[in-house]
Amino acid sequence: MLDKCRAEIKGTQGPYHYACPIDQRFLQFTGVDAEALKAEVSKGLGDGELLAWIQKNGKTPRSDWEIHHWSAHQEATAPGAFESREFVNEQIKSAGLDKRSDLATWFDWLDADDFVSYGGKA
Repeated sequence: MLDKCRAEIKGTQGPYHYACPIDQRFLQFTGVDAEALKAEVSKGLGDGELLAWIQKNGKTPRSDWEIHHWSAHQEATAPGAFESREFVNEQIKSAGLDKRSDLATWFDWLDADDFVSYGGKA
């Protein structure tokens, strides 16, 4: 999400969108405003500095336990709505990943898409 934000600030995000629905899950979980975070990212802060800012400024402080379980749930979440599944299936096909039967979750697809987008073999 931070890399997408940095790319959007520079105008180099390509097809990616900062504060997309997946990003919104994180923003809602932490209670961080997308535009406020973007303003911090635009200062050139590193990921660690941004994490500290999020922890300090998030309206919904979370315990380590909550963060762990929320993260595990997000990593295991598959596209639910028909439109989401259809979108992901189209993206998998256009990336040449349609022979892969292991791309079940949002993050399975995103990781595989990043891999082929930057030179990896489908």
